[in-house]
Amino acid sequence: MKKTLIAIALATTVLGGCGVFDTSNDSDNKSAKVSTAELGSFGVDLSARNKDVKPGDDFFMYASGTWYDHYIMPADKTRFGAFTGLAERSETQVKEIIDDITSRSDLNADEQLVADFYQAYMDTETINKLGISPIQSTLDQISAVKNTEDLTKVFGEAWLTGAKSPIGGYMWFNRLNPNQYEMSIGAGGLGLPDRSYYLEESERFEKTRNAYVKHIVTMLSFAGIDNGQARAEQILALETKIAQGHWPREKRRNRDLTLNQIQRSDLAKQYPGFDWDTYFAQSGYKVPQLNISQPEPIKAMIALVNSEPLSVWQDYLTFHTISGNADLLSEDIYAANFAFYGKELSGQQEPRPRWKRAIGEMSDTESLGFAIGKVYVARYFPESSKRQMAQLVENLRTALGQRIDGLDWMGEETKVNAHAKLAAFNPKIGYPDVWQEFDGVTIAKNDLMGNIKHLRQFFNAQSVAKELEKTDRNRWGMTPQRVNAYYNSSFNEIVFPAAILQPPFFDPNADAAVNYGAIGAVIGHEMGHGFDDQGSKSDANGIQRNWWTDEDRDAFDAKADQLVAQYNKYEPIPDNFVNGRNSLGENIGDVGGLSMAYHAYRLSLKGKEAPVINGVTGDQRFFLAWAQVWKEKRTEKSMLNQLRGGTHAPGRFRAQAPRNHDAWYKAFDVKPGDALYLPEDERVRIW
Repeated sequence: MKKTLIAIALATTVLGGCGVFDTSNDSDNKSAKVSTAELGSFGVDLSARNKDVKPGDDFFMYASGTWYDHYIMPADKTRFGAFTGLAERSETQVKEIIDDITSRSDLNADEQLVADFYQAYMDTETINKLGISPIQSTLDQISAVKNTEDLTKVFGEAWLTGAKSPIGGYMWFNRLNPNQYEMSIGAGGLGLPDRSYYLEESERFEKTRNAYVKHIVTMLSFAGIDNGQARAEQILALETKIAQGHWPREKRRNRDLTLNQIQRSDLAKQYPGFDWDTYFAQSGYKVPQLNISQPEPIKAMIALVNSEPLSVWQDYLTFHTISGNADLLSEDIYAANFAFYGKELSGQQEPRPRWKRAIGEMSDTESLGFAIGKVYVARYFPESSKRQMAQLVENLRTALGQRIDGLDWMGEETKVNAHAKLAAFNPKIGYPDVWQEFDGVTIAKNDLMGNIKHLRQFFNAQSVAKELEKTDRNRWGMTPQRVNAYYNSSFNEIVFPAAILQPPFFDPNADAAVNYGAIGAVIGHEMGHGFDDQGSKSDANGIQRNWWTDEDRDAFDAKADQLVAQYNKYEPIPDNFVNGRNSLGENIGDVGGLSMAYHAYRLSLKGKEAPVINGVTGDQRFFLAWAQVWKEKRTEKSMLNQLRGGTHAPGRFRAQAPRNHDAWYKAFDVKPGDALYLPEDERVRIW
């Protein structure tokens, strides 16, 4: 649901609603009401609805249409919705923390790092005086490249310099033994969001490529490079060849194809023509064993390294070094980079305020994100929310267990393994038990680029030091102030940072139906990743292996194919459709997560009906909460980026996932002839 990112003793499950009202109330209580919910009277913004739209025709617009029709996109946004609004709240909260830190003199070591980094980022006077000089040493190294060994050194240092490389590596987990780290090697190196931007012949993409060439010319001019047009065209031609060598995204997410382990001693034999020793020496990794996630693309990249002129590679690296560091350089360089990547490519009219960009830079897991997150949790995340969330997770676990028992397409042998995996799910809620330490990090008040490099070197050194050790299961792949959640198949863990546990996702004072439809379905979504088309290839211990019978796997794949076909029909932009195969994991998470959450919600009612609140039934509140979680508005260019470069369907179509659930039809009186109506045999029921 970006880069780096136990046995559990199960408590007795108590299936109580997490809302403040008693679900055993008589259903005739028409005036039941929760006055302390943040949104509306019970946790849903009813004013956002467009009641002129039939729920069965467009559930997204029914739930959020009035908001959608009247909301004006801010000039510094390409997308706004529930996630964005909550992310802005988190940013404001982090800004309050930083303002407090920078106003004091009695700072501890971590606070001093935060204060000094923020001051360096906000010191535009110094940054503008420096111009391009903070990356001049890297540009000089690129200019001095004389052979492929020199070129390989630059590729190997991309993690430090912010450049791009057609071959990239990062430390991940051994999918056959999650207690071990393993270097994963894949193909990269593109400046546009996806290979289709280079390869597809259409007026839209032709215009983007022409604008990209102009952008490259502009960025090369900052390094004093002449004859920019011809050189920019050569860079585009090189990246087009790189794109031709890449796998399509839907192929890259197939875990059967991306598991290709190899011993370091055999690497040069199977992937000759590339100086692997020189490449790895730049980061210091020993890499006794690797996984080549994309074998054919890696061979294609090696061929390009050896066949394309060094001068073109030098121009390519020069451009990407400037562009990749533009946020950290003078405002004229940043503005030129934004003109393409922000305005031209995404439809963003104005840059985000600098303080927000500073917070974004600081909040990453491999920056000062956990130093800030520790304060964020203490100030904004009550332990009561963590306890309630933990109970919700157990309720969803119980619901999924019952649903597995009731599956008519899965045999008993596979069900035993599915139950084992479910029981082994390790939930992480709010914040890590062990906080990242920053001993040895050097941060200066007037050296932004230096600070970035020091942090990169610090985290790289930590990763190298742990390379041969047992994997760290306390490590989080997101900071607490991040509005998101994720599933890690290697550790079989579901992770929910503190910042997402706020309205509209979670409100301890909201109606139970709302919390189940919002954060409950998000919990189900992350659990669903453990059982989606790819996550289901790992077992209870996080080991990638087939724990299915052939018959059951075939039945699962048939249902997954049905969901692919359903999402393939969605057309957000004329002639540009949702890629149902590429987004399949997320769509299974949505459809399955809703099933689990609804099941858990009904269990919480203990056989009784929920009260009607403001004329809205419990089931209606459940599905409305889901739909409003996915309310969003996008620029068309941002939508295109999502369709071609992302793995999630746009929010408008995620809101329509209830069309696969029988209860939704009953709740909103959806009938044949309605646009979203699906005959019962076409409703996808997987989990």
